[in-house]
Order: sequence, then C-alpha cells, then structure tokens
Amino acid sequence: MSKVLGIIAEYNPFHNGHLYHIEQSKNIVKPDYTVCIITGNFVQRGNVSIVDKWSKAEMALSCGADLVIELPTVYSTSSAENFAEGCIKIFDSFKLDTVLSFGSEDGDINTLDTFADILYNEPQEYKSLLNHELQTGISYPKARENALLMYVNDIRKYASTLSSPNNILGIEYLKAIKKLKSNILPITVKRHVAEHDSDKPSGKFASSTAIRELLCSNKDISKYIPSSSYRILARQINSGKSVLDIAAFEREILYSLRKMTASQIRNLPDVSEGLENTIIAAANSCNTYSELIDKLKSKRFAMTRLQRILLYALLGITKHDMEESRKVKPYVRVLGFNDNGKQLLSELSKSNPKLQVITSVKDFTNRCTNRSLMNMLNIDILATNIYTLEYLNDPTANLDYTQKIIAIEKKEESPFIVG
Repeated sequence: MSKVLGIIAEYNPFHNGHLYHIEQSKNIVKPDYTVCIITGNFVQRGNVSIVDKWSKAEMALSCGADLVIELPTVYSTSSAENFAEGCIKIFDSFKLDTVLSFGSEDGDINTLDTFADILYNEPQEYKSLLNHELQTGISYPKARENALLMYVNDIRKYASTLSSPNNILGIEYLKAIKKLKSNILPITVKRHVAEHDSDKPSGKFASSTAIRELLCSNKDISKYIPSSSYRILARQINSGKSVLDIAAFEREILYSLRKMTASQIRNLPDVSEGLENTIIAAANSCNTYSELIDKLKSKRFAMTRLQRILLYALLGITKHDMEESRKVKPYVRVLGFNDNGKQLLSELSKSNPKLQVITSVKDFTNRCTNRSLMNMLNIDILATNIYTLEYLNDPTANLDYTQKIIAIEKKEESPFIVG
C-alpha cells in the first residue's frame, strides 16, 4: 500500500517555514505521495486569504506537494475543533497508509497527545474544573487552558504549550484521530525560528502574520518566501487579484449585519449569551471593521471567535450548516496536482470507490444527491464569488466553475532549499 504524507495548512502565504516543514516531513516519512489540505479564500481566524485558493495550490505544488485539496469553507472558517475534524475526515477517507505531519511550537508529540487524551475522554475532574473556570466570565479557550493546566497540576511546565496556537491545533488533530478511530499516524515537526503570530522576522524566516503586515506596509518580503511562491504572489498582487485583509469587506459585513434580524444573527455559529444584541448595537453605530471589532471586544469572547462570527455573517453560514458539517464526510475537492498527484487520484478511486472526489464542480453538481454536501459546496462557491468582489481587476464570479485545476510537472528538487 502506498504511503501518503498528509499536511494541513493555510499557506497565507506559503513561506520558507512551510517549505522547511514539507522537507523535514518528507525526510522523516519517505512518502510515495505528499498531499496538502489547504484552506480556501477565507481562513480559520476569521480573516481572508491574501491570494485565491488556486494560487495557494500552485505555491504548494511548486514547493513539494503532489496533490492539493481544498478544505471546505464551512470547516476552514470554523473553530479549531471542527477545522481539525474536517481535515482528518478527508485524510481518513483515503483508506491508505497516511502519516499526518503538523508543525508545533513544542515538537513533542507525546505531550500533545496527553492533552488530546484528556479532551477526548473528558474525565469528570477536568469537566468540573472547566465549569468552574467558565463561571468566572472568561472566554472558553482560556477557561479550557486553565482547566487543563490545573488538571495536569503542572502550570510551570505546560503553560506555554497550551498558549501556543500550533500546539493547540495539533492537539485537536490528535483528538480528531482518536474520535474517528482513524489509523492515521501523527507526527510533529518543531516550528523553525518564527512563531506563528510573531511580528518579528528572523533570518530567512518570518511568520505568515509578519509577512502580511510587511505587505500592507509595502515592504520587501522576498527573502522570507521561496522564489516560486514569491513569483506567484507578485503576479497576483500586480494583476490586482489579491486581498490583504478582511477589512476590505467591511461594507459588505456591515450591510449583512444591518439587514439581519436578531434571530438571524443569533443563528450564526458561535453566537450565544445575548451576543446578537451587542452585535446589532455595534453594527448600527459604526462604519468600519476596526470600529466594529472594538465595540465587540469582551473578556467573555475571544477575538478570533468574534472575527469568525463577522465572517459567518458575510458568507451566510448558519449554525445548521455547522451542525451538518459535523455529521458528514466531506468531499475531496481537487485544486491542483502534478503527475504524481494525478496517479494518486487514480489510486484513491481504487482504495475507496465511494470517495466523493470533485475535479469538476459542474459534473459533481449534476451527479450529487447528498443535500448536505451540495450545501457545503454552494458555500464554497459563494465564498469565491464574494472574495473576487475585492479584486481591482477582473472581479469575475463563478470561478469554481471556470477555473481549471492547477497541473504542473513534478520537480525533482524544491525551488528553494532552507539553509
């Protein structure tokens, strides 16, 4: 049976740290195929992708991926738990020998697995600690972090582990593997130099956050990105087909909120405890995204949660959509491949004939009888149509129907080797 290296990423944009992760993972796993599941035009923290999903697929393929798959929008804009579960469902559906490699700040799979076990099994003592922390009025992520630290009774040793975003996401991957009783083998690669949200580059390494901030300031980013990735990014920016920040959609977001009823806002994922009333008051009293966020800030709700809620309003994602995503096995939406990846697609059809693979949105729409999957795909299509509204040039809709799969020749070496 072929061995698949699975990688989950946003590539917003693809930088030297991502290339380092792919190369290190390949050295460890020695895979027959490397598959990347990436987020689409909108991402997990309630923000926007600076370039479209096909451009990100092209970056990944030029830097070592064989096959690039889109994580459906309803997962890619979800909480860490549902985000992770959506990705693991896709890899698990391959029915192949799959090794999942993810980056983490600690680089210690055993520590992360310990916390995943606690979250999966939810011992009574942990649940009691969590309930106590929630009653103090802090956000759920902070309450969970505090409860876990108290449960393991070693705050000094594990405090940084549970406050690091890649560690947290890695724990969710491990928990999802346990929940699905999957045979996926997880490994982790310690992040190289730059932290996930660091705004300070180091040598040839900078986080995606730092790179996006440099782009917004018209600073040179070429040293932090593989040459092929840089060319693709520059091409999209120079052609007016990039969106640097979710604030670009502030008018659309405010319009969506102002026309929604309290009941409709209450039906957005993550809205609870009367938050809809706060959102209405904020939307009715400001006209910029930053003002809106400032008015919504609260110790009860994490900033990323608030940003996702605003994104749900923009994309029309409801609690029902989110609940359905937890019940179904997502399709495999192909964004791009090389010759090796094309061969893998053929192998996947043999290992799992029932696998829902999308290489043509039109063909899939014509044959699909699963209403939940069709609704999920329609959200992807709408997300692309909204995304292109902010293009300076050629803001064409329905690219999901007209954009061809990115196909490139397999290269023997990466275009940039991290020193």
